[in-house]
Amino acid sequence: MGGLIPIQKVLPQPSLNYTSAFGRWMAGGEALDEKHEGMKSHPWHKVLWLTGVDYFSTLGYQPGIALLAAGAVAPLATAILIAVTLLGALPIYSQVAGRSYAGQGSIAMLEGLLHGWKGKILVLVLLGFAATDFVITMTLSAADAAKHAIENPFLHPYLGDHQILITLGLLTALALVFLKGFQEAIGVAAAATIPYLLLNVAVLARGAWEIFTHPALLGDWHHALQLRGDPATIMAGALIVFPKLALGLSGFETGVSVMPLIEGEARRGELPVGRIRNTRKLLASAALIMSVMLVASSFVTTLLIPQADYQSGGKAGGRAIAFLAHKYIGSGFGTVYDISTILILSLAGASAMAGLLHLIPRYLPRFGMAPLWATLSRPLVLVLFACNVVVTLVFRADVEAQSGAYATGVLVLMLSAAYAATLALWRENRRLFSIYSGFITLVFAYTLADNCIERPDGLIIGSAFILLVLAVSGLSRSLRSIEFRVSKAYFLDEESRTISQEVVGRKVHLVPIKGNSPEARAKKRAELREHYNVQGPLLFTHIELLDNRSEFASPLEFKLEREGEDFVGTVYGALAIANTLAYISELIDPISIFIGLTRQNLMQQATRYLLFGEGETGLMLYTILLSYWEWTPEDDLRPLIFLMSD
Repeated sequence: MGGLIPIQKVLPQPSLNYTSAFGRWMAGGEALDEKHEGMKSHPWHKVLWLTGVDYFSTLGYQPGIALLAAGAVAPLATAILIAVTLLGALPIYSQVAGRSYAGQGSIAMLEGLLHGWKGKILVLVLLGFAATDFVITMTLSAADAAKHAIENPFLHPYLGDHQILITLGLLTALALVFLKGFQEAIGVAAAATIPYLLLNVAVLARGAWEIFTHPALLGDWHHALQLRGDPATIMAGALIVFPKLALGLSGFETGVSVMPLIEGEARRGELPVGRIRNTRKLLASAALIMSVMLVASSFVTTLLIPQADYQSGGKAGGRAIAFLAHKYIGSGFGTVYDISTILILSLAGASAMAGLLHLIPRYLPRFGMAPLWATLSRPLVLVLFACNVVVTLVFRADVEAQSGAYATGVLVLMLSAAYAATLALWRENRRLFSIYSGFITLVFAYTLADNCIERPDGLIIGSAFILLVLAVSGLSRSLRSIEFRVSKAYFLDEESRTISQEVVGRKVHLVPIKGNSPEARAKKRAELREHYNVQGPLLFTHIELLDNRSEFASPLEFKLEREGEDFVGTVYGALAIANTLAYISELIDPISIFIGLTRQNLMQQATRYLLFGEGETGLMLYTILLSYWEWTPEDDLRPLIFLMSD
């Protein structure tokens, strides 16, 4: 916008003015659409624990889910998961970090690579799956925390077997925390995650010692593998089972989203190369730590937990490492482990809630596809809490039952990241890396497809969220289509700014015109003088629409010129003709507005207006102005509006 002259007059915009006490309380939360500048940064090894709250907490349930899905083959399937993590997810998200250094993530990358409505629709679909991921993170984490609580020998006499009730209680507490106001702290995350990892190391070390001192356990495992066939058959089985373990890939999207918190002074122009380098260190460290923990936990739990205990409903279901802690180290240590697990799972739910509270306002209000209250935290928290309750009741707070839906959400985000990285690398002519990224995209696509076929509940829930997002987005876009849709306004030059003083304040008649030629204006001038007996100067206004009209709001640029007694205005960068004319009308306060009617099919015109900003402009201009006048201060001198037949 260099060289442009900002228009100083600011028009009132719609606001959330609630009159009831409840409405004022709802509006009293944090405004989520604010840009948080000047955020305090930290060394990457401290921010690592924020990622760990989401990533490492899966140790609470991943080993048990792996056992249930793969049995004796679980360690081999987990090894494949680790290979996909280190050779697939890690390099892909390293690319995402290099292009999404403000923490936008892979969804923002795809939005930038795919323009127009196809980009918007893809973002909405991905938001549906992201909502699946984060909502299931909350419900599954709460369910697993409840499982650890009711299986604890000291707590069970007080809690009984009320898994669903306790899960709903934990989700209610989470919602209450966010309704009051919640901000993640690096220190809290580190205080929860580091002891949790150390406790896991202690349990796994004790389990490894048990295996070392009882070599027969290895023989039993080897025999169980032999029953499944030759080595090739066993590996094929591990490959088939691997997609069921895919929730162990969670955490990479969180690792990218925390990038604004990571220190890094080095810059190359606008590119924060220091932050990018440190983020890649964070991602690699998290992946390596988790890889070691997953392999060790899978091996130890497979050899030490009897089949009857890890089956659905068994004592080790959803809490395999906790089961070993109680069995081999004692109830006292096991209780400490349970408390630590409950704490980190609660923080994982909080991290997911915070993620959604920042993800939804980042896109939907900017697209015009969310009600205005979607920029406030408290209404969104209540909506998400309602979703949590529904999902918990549908799955009956069963950890294993929710794992498929969780894996589906994680894999869709992984697939979108791989696809975005492939597109970006190809456009940068980095062909070899692009081909490798494309191969990883196919791996994630296979994993996602297999997971959806084997466990379609994730696809069903994701589709439900997508339909909900699309329905709310379409309705909101329709309802908000009568806003001005102008973010800022500028004069193109000093002459335009000077001339503007001659047209403001009931001095001209506003005449929108399609053709921007002297002949077209002369014809329209003669028509108005003859049939409407118009007296006074005319402001002929021609609007140049943006190519991409899927955006909801955009800056406008004005150029004004004299033409005899009249004036000629050209507007650049508009998204919708009617909204732009309404904005101009309120800027200059004309004597009257003369605008033509097309008299074409109203349904087609409505569709063209919503999608492309065209349509029956005269009627929409009238509707927009009437709506604006209803909530702005009374003005006895409103412009006259003449709707003419073209």
